[in-house]
Amino acid sequence: MIALVDCNNFYASCERLFQPQLIGKPVVVLSNNDGCVIARSNEAKALGIRMGVPAFEIKDLIAAQNVSVFSSNYALYGDLSARVMHLLQTAAPEVEIYSIDEAFMLLDGIPEKELIPFCIDLRQKIRKWTGIPVSIGVAATKTLAKVANKYVKKQSAENGVFILNDSNNIKRTLLEVAIGDIWGMGGATSKKLNAIGVLTAADFVALPLPYVRKQFTVTGERTWRELQGESCIELETMVPTKKNICTSRSFGTMLNDYKTIAEAVSNHAASCSAKLRAQKTVASVVQVFIHTNGFRKDLAQYGSNICLQLPQPSNDAGLIIHTALLGLKKIFVKGYAYKKAGIIVSELSAANAVQGNLFEMANPRKKEVGLVLDALNARFGNQKLRIAAQGFGKTWHLKQEKRSPCYTTGWDNLLTIS
Repeated sequence: MIALVDCNNFYASCERLFQPQLIGKPVVVLSNNDGCVIARSNEAKALGIRMGVPAFEIKDLIAAQNVSVFSSNYALYGDLSARVMHLLQTAAPEVEIYSIDEAFMLLDGIPEKELIPFCIDLRQKIRKWTGIPVSIGVAATKTLAKVANKYVKKQSAENGVFILNDSNNIKRTLLEVAIGDIWGMGGATSKKLNAIGVLTAADFVALPLPYVRKQFTVTGERTWRELQGESCIELETMVPTKKNICTSRSFGTMLNDYKTIAEAVSNHAASCSAKLRAQKTVASVVQVFIHTNGFRKDLAQYGSNICLQLPQPSNDAGLIIHTALLGLKKIFVKGYAYKKAGIIVSELSAANAVQGNLFEMANPRKKEVGLVLDALNARFGNQKLRIAAQGFGKTWHLKQEKRSPCYTTGWDNLLTIS
C-alpha cells in the first residue's frame, strides 16, 4: 500500500504555527511581490477567496472580513517542510518527496488492520512535533492514494485518514471525483473527456482500454490502470537531477538603470551556481533574460534573452556571473522600465565527468573556493559571503511588506516569550 501525506493549507498553517491567535480565522499568503493569493486557510476559502486572485481585487473583502495577509516566506516554509519530511523518512523505509507539502510513503509490511492506527499515530506525531496538520490517503497505487487524500479533505474526516482498499469503496469514491481532479489529468485532457460525456473518474475507468490507449496515449492508459488498482507509477525515492536550473525574480519596483539590474542578475547567477554544486553538476550554457511589465500597457514594452556557451562546463560562481553579465550587456536597452530578470543554466552534466578543453586550463582551486563559499554560507547564513558583483544594495528585491519573521532559520528572528 502507498500513502500520500499532504500538509493541510501548508503555507497558511506555517504562518499560524507561530501566531496561534489566527487559528479559526481567515488567512491568505501572497505570491512574489505580494501579487496574487497562493495559499488560503479553510476560513478564507469559505469567504470565496479564489486561488490566484490578485490581492488588489479583494482588498475590500480583506478589510471587511479581517483577513490576515502574509507575504510568502519560503525560508520558513522550506524549513518546516524539511522537518515534516524527516519524520516521514523515519517512519517508512521508502519515501518520495513529491513537493514542498506532499510525500508518498511505501507501507508494505504493515498488516491491513494496522494501517489506520499507524496513519493516525503518524499524523498525531507530525502535529505534535512540527505543529503542521496533515491528511493521509492510502491505496494500492499513487493515483488512488491521491484520490483518497483529496476525499478525506473534502469529507473533513475526524482522524484525517482515508484508506481505499476495497473494490466497492473505490467504485463509490470514484463516482464522486471529477475527472479534472484526477492526478495527471490536465485541463486539455479534461475538456476532451468532458466533451465525450466523461465527467467523473468512474466514467473514465468505464471506458474500454483500447480506446483510452488510442485517444490518450500511454499517460492516459497508465492513469486508467492506476485507478483500476494496478500500480504503474513507481516511487522515486532518489531526487532526479535537474536538466536545467532557473533562478528569476520580479523586481520590487520597476528598474531602468543597468547597474541595479546587473546586481540582480549576478545574484541569480550565483544562486544557479550554488544549486549546481549542491547536485554535483556543471553547466555548459548560460541564458540571461529581461523583460518589462506586460500588464502596463501605458509603458513601452521590451523583452529579450541570450544564450552564451561557457568555455568548458562549470559550476564556478565567478565564471557564471561573468558570463551572465556579458549577456546582459548585449540585451540591455536604455529607456525601458524593467520588471523581471533571470538566469537559466542548461546542458548539465556530472561534475566528476567534465570533458576538458585543450585551450582552457581548469583551475582546481576554483572548485575549492566554491565549496568553501557554500560551507561558510551554510554555517553563518545565506549570502554572508558573496561575489563582489552581487553587491549589498538589494534595491531590486521583491516587495514583501507583510512577510513574517523566519522564526526557525534566523537567530535574529527567534520567537521571544514575555
